[in-house]
Amino acid sequence: MPTLSKRTKLARNLIIKPSYSLEDAVELLKQTSTTKFIESAEAHFCLNIDTKYSDQQLRTTITLPRGTGKDINIAVLVADIETAPEILQAGANTVGSNDLIEEISKGNLDFDLLLTTPEMMPRLTKLGKVLGPRGLMPSTKAGTVTTDLKSSLADFKAGKVECRADKTGVVHILFGKMDFEKEALAENLRSIYDSILLNRPTGVKGKYLKTFKICTTMGPSINIDLSTLA
Repeated sequence: MPTLSKRTKLARNLIIKPSYSLEDAVELLKQTSTTKFIESAEAHFCLNIDTKYSDQQLRTTITLPRGTGKDINIAVLVADIETAPEILQAGANTVGSNDLIEEISKGNLDFDLLLTTPEMMPRLTKLGKVLGPRGLMPSTKAGTVTTDLKSSLADFKAGKVECRADKTGVVHILFGKMDFEKEALAENLRSIYDSILLNRPTGVKGKYLKTFKICTTMGPSINIDLSTLA
């Protein structure tokens, strides 16, 4: 069994209750962040859904009011490569057409997000096995297939994030960095929670949200008391 570091033991000892209100959990989260680098703040929602059914899938986007604190690398796939200069000026890190498709097919995925237009989606079909497992396949629900690339670029750079349940029904999402003020972290976290409730899949029966936990990149998990979120 792995031996816990002194730092980890001290962080775990700070958690003395089974669950906390959202605001208290965020304040405690700040205390557990003791690494020498700026950690990310992570939220994990366990949902009562079975994603093999189409009416029990969760995939949407959320614009975090205080941003993500992360500069994401965005690639844009276009039909007309002559538009590349203006799209790069709008904030894209990489712009390409058939050349970008070729790079992706080789496994060169040097980006965090891929944006494209509806007309380019048929060309991406063959890349589903490369992009899909990494969560990079563009989709309308995720806001990554759009007719207004410049506007979408601005939104994602400003703090728009994808919210998606994995095959086990769990949503993993970053809601800021640990150099954020606790009020900013709480505001982002509340926005994610509200969006998950608002986008409850139609096929869900009974209790929807089972557990809601937060942690830092290297820190222990803190359980949030769902009864305090009404």
